[in-house]
Amino acid sequence: MPLRRISLRPYGRHAGGGILAGLTAAALLAPQPAPAAQVLYTLSTQCSLQGAAAVPCKVEAVDVGGATLYRHLIGKATETVRITAEPVTMAIWAHATKQWSPLRGASARFSTNTVCFNGKDLCVVNPNYLNSVREDRANTRLQGRDLVMVHFGQDGRVDASCYDDACALLLK
Repeated sequence: MPLRRISLRPYGRHAGGGILAGLTAAALLAPQPAPAAQVLYTLSTQCSLQGAAAVPCKVEAVDVGGATLYRHLIGKATETVRITAEPVTMAIWAHATKQWSPLRGASARFSTNTVCFNGKDLCVVNPNYLNSVREDRANTRLQGRDLVMVHFGQDGRVDASCYDDACALLLK
């Protein structure tokens, strides 16, 4: 029985480039890896869930390209808030559905260095963040304010904000 050669080169009219061209095209069309996440800072602080008493927690701020993730490690639970910059949106990871869910609201109380999401669903003492907010907005309407609240639309973008006593209107 004669030996049969097997060629890796295609034959016929459309053989130009062959397997090498196919592999090159596949490599060019393959999804590119996402940029590596970079931890911006880690904060040991206090957090609370569902309005319960605050307990020790760790917050990791992670830059993932177009967003910053704030991972709140509370005991065995991890709650993650995602903030995008262009446009500014805020969402929380929904464990049940395994997807991002737009936040309904967020608040910051400067006198206690506390940031809360969706009412008191998730609260964290974060003086680093709030001090940077005050520094970045030194000449704005935040001066002399203690409570700032925002309400988010269904797309996660801010659609209302208030300061101090006016926030009672937003809570209605």
